[in-house]
Amino acid sequence: MPDANASTLPSGGISTWFRRTWRQNIIYFGFVAIFIFFAATLHDRGFLDPNNLLNILRQTAIIAVMAVAMTLVLAAGEIDLSVGAVAGLASVTTALGIAAAGPVAGVAAGLATGIGVGLLNGWLSTRLMIPTFLTTLAMMGIAKGVAMWISGTAAIPILAKTYSAIFGGGNLGPVPSLVIWMLAMGIVGHILLKRTKFGRQVLAVGGNGTAARYSGIATTRIKMGVIVLSSSTAAIAGMLYAGRLQSGRFQVGEGDELSVIAAAVLGGTSLFGGRGTVIGSIFGALMIGVINNGLILWGLEYSQQLIARGGIIILAVAISQAGASRR
Repeated sequence: MPDANASTLPSGGISTWFRRTWRQNIIYFGFVAIFIFFAATLHDRGFLDPNNLLNILRQTAIIAVMAVAMTLVLAAGEIDLSVGAVAGLASVTTALGIAAAGPVAGVAAGLATGIGVGLLNGWLSTRLMIPTFLTTLAMMGIAKGVAMWISGTAAIPILAKTYSAIFGGGNLGPVPSLVIWMLAMGIVGHILLKRTKFGRQVLAVGGNGTAARYSGIATTRIKMGVIVLSSSTAAIAGMLYAGRLQSGRFQVGEGDELSVIAAAVLGGTSLFGGRGTVIGSIFGALMIGVINNGLILWGLEYSQQLIARGGIIILAVAISQAGASRR
């Protein structure tokens, strides 16, 4: 987010002010530049069509929801590679819960899945001191295996229309419910990180864990908190996938962890902790969505899309992190 002091001219004059503003807002400048580029080159292929723009938002919203919690995880100096698999597992447990006892039981089952996985990840990382990179990498395989096992590798249909309407399949007026979820989670995440004691402690732990511990911060509790928050948010993402597809499927969320981490880093969150911005992460997710949509409209083959998307994201992350490192 722009710093409140960014609007005042520093002692170095306009050029210094411009460089500082550029570095602090590079994700927003980058998003606008990429959007204008695709709008100019694809205006005759429907890029600016309202339905296409809504589709970009729908396809981006679930990644953005997970990126909100990933911002706090990275800001605390940790990482969570299991979010995509947890989303798939939660979609299955939610569908099974709805089939057995209705939507309320399904939502409870999905949330319990996320909280349970988060507590296990957190316990392994903070009590047994296993790095979260290894803990969540292993959990990625475990969660996917459990989801395949309990679903028999088949899609579990969801027949509750109210659930599907609320969790990803409906609209509130012209606005897709997925977009409302993205905005709500973004507001909550931004306030949690920037306006609460917990958020300040997350940044302190990620910036210098030893100093934070000597200053009285319960670093273990903070790390446990962000890990549980990440898995719980991934479970909500799985519930949104289930609502949108009207079924629970172990495949949903597969590979999302890379997009989620890329969105957070694009938005200015440091991979090494101590710095993060939720709104930047949401714009990072939107940037990835715009790039995906533009490459499809260009008519590139899937293999070409992967190459081009990877190159653009690497370039954008490099520029973003280079700007951030000079702050």
